[in-house]
Amino acid sequence: MNKILLIIQREYLTRVRKKTFIISTILFPVMYLALIFGASYIAEKTSTNLHVALTDSSGYFDKGRIERANQNDSSTILTLVTTSADSLKTNFQNMGYDGFIVIPANADWQNGLDLKLQMGRTLGMEGSAPVKNKINRIWDDIKNEKLGINDSIKATLQKSGIRLKQENLNDSTSNSGVATGIGYFAGIFMYIILLLYGTQVMMGVMEEKTNRIAEVIISSVKPFQLMLGKIIGIGFVALTQFVIWILCMILIYNLSSAGKTDPTMATGLVAGMQSVLSSINVPLVIFCFGFYLLGGFFFYASLYAAIGSAANEDVREAQSLSLPVTMLIIISIMIMSAAMKDPSGPLAVWGSIIPFSSPIVMMGRIPFGVPGTVPWWQLGLSMVSLIAGFLLTTWLAGKIYRTGILMYGKKPTWKEMIKWAIRKN
Repeated sequence: MNKILLIIQREYLTRVRKKTFIISTILFPVMYLALIFGASYIAEKTSTNLHVALTDSSGYFDKGRIERANQNDSSTILTLVTTSADSLKTNFQNMGYDGFIVIPANADWQNGLDLKLQMGRTLGMEGSAPVKNKINRIWDDIKNEKLGINDSIKATLQKSGIRLKQENLNDSTSNSGVATGIGYFAGIFMYIILLLYGTQVMMGVMEEKTNRIAEVIISSVKPFQLMLGKIIGIGFVALTQFVIWILCMILIYNLSSAGKTDPTMATGLVAGMQSVLSSINVPLVIFCFGFYLLGGFFFYASLYAAIGSAANEDVREAQSLSLPVTMLIIISIMIMSAAMKDPSGPLAVWGSIIPFSSPIVMMGRIPFGVPGTVPWWQLGLSMVSLIAGFLLTTWLAGKIYRTGILMYGKKPTWKEMIKWAIRKN
């Protein structure tokens, strides 16, 4: 046991002292801050305000109507001009406009209207959307006026629509929109962690094998002890990074609460995120994420360690051998995406119980509510099956590791690796 602890200590301290670990640990909180405070700032500073000339031959678009539209929305300015379409086409830029729109004389308020925003450059759909939206609002006002619909009737029509909100009778506090967002974030984050740190285990084993360090180490420890110590050590590295990230997010959350009365776009985004977090069971989600992070990591890291012990110095060989394991993680993401449509359906239930997919799929289901969407027995069975799964994979991978770590110069196949795993001692 002392030998395993020494290996765990060596793996942990070696990796947390690396510059890559320090940089990646700091980078996530910085990106989180940038997401909260930088997105609105960038959107505000880089927004495109268009000044568009409007020449009308139909008589519908009068000056007063356009001025009222500009007062309600200043992101795009429309100006009614008497200049002809041919003159605008050649002189609109010299006149100070970004583009122009021509309203034909045969425009019929009872039918749709096909218009062109003519400019000297190309904008994306989002860039021209404000112009389209403002023109549509003006056109709607024209139609309402022709039909005799005043502001009172319009307000009644707007608020008389049906607002459908889903409610789970077993968990009335759950919010499907929030749960979907949190579920996707947790599942994809788990996917990245499993791939990133699982691959680190494989590359670490390959490095020790090709440098012949493993030969020296296993002269004093058993191969299984070496593999187990490496997996647990790197697992604690992943858990350390996760805990630091969670603490940083909680700190940012609490600091932002002090300024929630500030009427800025960034504070509004923070308030929205606070509302999102208040609608889910945050402690349960964090606990389950930590459990499934370690359980999923041990499950896949043991397989990656077995592949690293069997592969030689050729990285392409290791990538080829690790493809089936990587595909299991990718399939788990696919199952989660399908299961999010019905978190209580058979696919979601079985996907969250089967060990190879449960870390990702279950983390996609838990934000929908426990025990509303995920009964306690399903959560317990999922955890037990995951523990049994990583114990089995660790045992099988240990048998592969014992043979592969001392084998050089031969390119193994999955068939040979399976023989190593099922062979009796």
